[in-house]
Amino acid sequence: MTNLVILTPADKLAEIRRLYFGTTRQTIDADLARAVHLLKTMNTEDERERVRVYMDGLAQMRSDWARSSPKPGTPGRGKPGRVASKAGRAERRNKKPPRDS
Repeated sequence: MTNLVILTPADKLAEIRRLYFGTTRQTIDADLARAVHLLKTMNTEDERERVRVYMDGLAQMRSDWARSSPKPGTPGRGKPGRVASKAGRAERRNKKPPRDS
């Protein structure tokens, strides 16, 4: 028989915090999904406010890692680990080749 564990608000906060500090590029999707599930089980706005910074951080990590690395099976763009800025991309796109005199 499986024992059901009821998590207290403090347990939920601790779990989301643990997910935040322990997530990696490979586990971010599962960790964020688990954190969202825990967030949905919180009863009060005060409880949700306490975990907001960790949720924002997890979402930002997922966003950053999604931009900086290609998905498996797709060709890479640019140097690994480097994210080109919009200004840099625009500059390269608008750069004209030198004229031969």
